[in-house]
Amino acid sequence: MPRGGARNRSGPTANPDSGRSDRRGYKLTALPAEGYDGAVPKFPLMPRRVYRWETEDKRRFQVLDEETTELVADREAELWEWAWRTPQACAWSLPSESWRINTIAMWVRTFVICESAEATAADKGSLHRFADQIGLTTAGLAEMGWAVAVDEVGAKRADQPKQRAAKRVSSRDRLKVVGDA
Repeated sequence: MPRGGARNRSGPTANPDSGRSDRRGYKLTALPAEGYDGAVPKFPLMPRRVYRWETEDKRRFQVLDEETTELVADREAELWEWAWRTPQACAWSLPSESWRINTIAMWVRTFVICESAEATAADKGSLHRFADQIGLTTAGLAEMGWAVAVDEVGAKRADQPKQRAAKRVSSRDRLKVVGDA
């Protein structure tokens, strides 16, 4: 069994601004804060069927709940669309990251399961692990070497209307002319 060596999340996180990181060539990949605007891929998993328990003549059996199955499919589609508009989706869309698509889909499916009353502690733990694996948590972003870029130009652009709206009043504008008495 191997011993020692670097492990996932062992020790302090690497600081991309440090000299050591410069020597090692450690740089974070900047993801655009506005998110991904490309085509959303098709959801790769089979539809999840939801069953409910029914009883007849003291026999208990499961029946497909078509209404809930449809609601679950709609929620998965909504969350899948949302996920593909995040900054992380810019990285997921790269050809080198195409293998990650099923993990993203499993995060969506697990998220929807965790929204239900049937969610277990194991489901919630899996949700967090999937989020880490696809970079949707702070730790996951760092582990992938990603950082969401700060849109400084957008922030300045948002401040401009405020600057224009605040008209400065000079002392000359405050003077009043008193008419002849």
